[in-house]
Amino acid sequence: MATQVTTTANTRRGSSFLRIAIALQTLTIFLQAVSAGLLLTSSYGETLHSAGARVMYGASMLYLLAAVLAWKPGGGSIRPVRHASGFLVLASAQVVLGITHVPSVHLPLGVLMFGLSVLALARR
Repeated sequence: MATQVTTTANTRRGSSFLRIAIALQTLTIFLQAVSAGLLLTSSYGETLHSAGARVMYGASMLYLLAAVLAWKPGGGSIRPVRHASGFLVLASAQVVLGITHVPSVHLPLGVLMFGLSVLALARR
């Protein structure tokens, strides 16, 4: 009985950490869109967008960590780990495309990432 209660508490804790990580990721992607607008209109926009890219990438790594922690101890589905891994791949491609200045792919990929992140948040 005590094992079941502990497992349920760990599952809930892992699930809430996962939800927070997805929400943080979604927020950072939204802020990247805002800083992209500032990139076009102000002198400090490039600095904000560059710093935001690092934060967004870190949020994607946190999402993967949260997915693994929710899956492993609680024995849940591996699907969130796959989604988080795919998202980290997309974030890596986004960073490379941004550094190489390929806006024709960078912008649509950013929109796709935001939509997928909102979808992942809605599912949790």
